[in-house]
Amino acid sequence: MAYRYRCGECGFKTSWGTQSQGEQQQIAHYADRHAGIVPGGQVETNTKNPDGGSGCLAFVVVAILLLLLASSCHH
Repeated sequence: MAYRYRCGECGFKTSWGTQSQGEQQQIAHYADRHAGIVPGGQVETNTKNPDGGSGCLAFVVVAILLLLLASSCHH
């Protein structure tokens, strides 16, 4: 799962990444742009997993389709 943090003071948002990467980017943003304010805002999650987590599922589907095709061609 990927995370993106949105600033509670302005329109800044971090890039998609791990939870710790987002937290670090948000803390750095607040230190640079909103010194003295406790970091806040919203956290978005991307459950589509941009790291290719569904690649295994695609492989299984293709393998099943190939098996079905092979079995239908066998007389």
